[in-house]
Amino acid sequence: MKVLEAQNITKLFPGVVALDSVDVSFEPGEIHCVIGENGAGKSTLIKCLTGVYEPEEGQVLIGGEDALKNKVLFDKVAYVPQEIDLFGYMSVAENLFLPYERSGLKGIVNQKELEKKAVPLLEKFRIPVKPDDLVKDISVSAQQLLQIARAAVHEDYEVLMLDEPTTSLTTSDTQILFDIVKEIKAENKAIIFISHKLEEIFALGDVLTVFRNGKKVAYSKLEEIDIPWVIRQMTGRELDQEQVFYSDKVTDEVLLEVNKLTGERFTDVSFTLKKGEILGFSGLVGAGRSELMQAIFGYLPVYSGSVKLDGEDWKLGDTNYSVNHGFIYLPEERKKQGILPVLSIRENISVSALEDLKSGFSISKRKEDELAGRIIDTYDVKTPDAEKEIQFLSGGNQQKVIIGRSMCCSPKVLVFDEPTKGIDVGTKAEIYRLMKELAEDKGIGIILISSEMEEIKKCSNRIIALYEGKKAGEYDAEADKEAILSAIIGVNS
Repeated sequence: MKVLEAQNITKLFPGVVALDSVDVSFEPGEIHCVIGENGAGKSTLIKCLTGVYEPEEGQVLIGGEDALKNKVLFDKVAYVPQEIDLFGYMSVAENLFLPYERSGLKGIVNQKELEKKAVPLLEKFRIPVKPDDLVKDISVSAQQLLQIARAAVHEDYEVLMLDEPTTSLTTSDTQILFDIVKEIKAENKAIIFISHKLEEIFALGDVLTVFRNGKKVAYSKLEEIDIPWVIRQMTGRELDQEQVFYSDKVTDEVLLEVNKLTGERFTDVSFTLKKGEILGFSGLVGAGRSELMQAIFGYLPVYSGSVKLDGEDWKLGDTNYSVNHGFIYLPEERKKQGILPVLSIRENISVSALEDLKSGFSISKRKEDELAGRIIDTYDVKTPDAEKEIQFLSGGNQQKVIIGRSMCCSPKVLVFDEPTKGIDVGTKAEIYRLMKELAEDKGIGIILISSEMEEIKKCSNRIIALYEGKKAGEYDAEADKEAILSAIIGVNS
């Protein structure tokens, strides 16, 4: 029996067919994985299946009924977004049951009763927090699990839709999530699992639907296919899974020298970065990798230690100084910290080069257009034009705009913090090639922070492992994966 079904769904945007006559259905007691490159139509499908968008053609059936004519049926679809969407200054219990009406709570809510009711749910979803903890004070992993628990609070749901749910989870928390999903499957719920991580899909899923260019191009039981088959369906081409992207033009010139640096969540860290090198930083979530780079960039405080760039003493605590002197940090949270979402691609690019775009006392629209066009062409940004709001680009294309914008600042060091988070396998390879080209052709020192061991191994000339804010090891590109993993979990410390 099909609990949720899209029949002949077509969704149009100006100049774009986002979904083209799509048929897809989901059954109880089944984990149905959905995959496709960025821009393939997955997000649009999600919005149609949850009632956010109304398609131009087709039907959405829930329990056999037309949900577009009876919107209350969409309450049966519990959706967990990729980004954390919680109230930081409210308690865990309050976040768990909001909105109270859908949770079966009416009238004035007693806080103690609310917290008491939260306990079994926190236990069921293995969330190691107290009901009265403020959400801002719990880990990102706990917040992600809390979002999933919140979606499942409403007992009348029949479909659980998870959009990239492991993006912010540690390896151990990912396994907890998998166990929970299997338990929900055993309760005869339909699970929709959207992920770019192919190993997760094969570890968890029952069936797979592949989207490409707004169309459903393939469907199969996962036990009957392999990873190369999935990649061919997604991209329409073969991808070499063994290809590496580390720089072939590393010089002996030390570009960045960090000596015994201590700050928030990192202690006594020293390392060097050479011109033209890609230096990988590996570690678990919370190991201090991002905090270390944000401190060098000037965003977080440094308690002790020193930094030199090009042999010159580095001024700490000043992000403007960092940008002006060639140290650029590209943040992990692309949508929150990397883009100005409601502004156009042109405007997102020009903010980094306002001085160069001046004409008298104003900004030259002609110069802006030329710069935007050059970056769109150089970095192969998929967009109808430069006036499109950047929030409507896929994650991979947003990342390309951010990289292109950074190049306007003549960087000497570029820090890529989780650069392929939420990005499909085909676009990942494009980002890797961009990093390699920047290192080899421009002599830029690249620092790559990644939680994906495969990514670190594919791209890095050297790898530094951090464990609980301390340097736990340094490895070359040929290092054994098990040795690096041992370092990042503290076995070597």
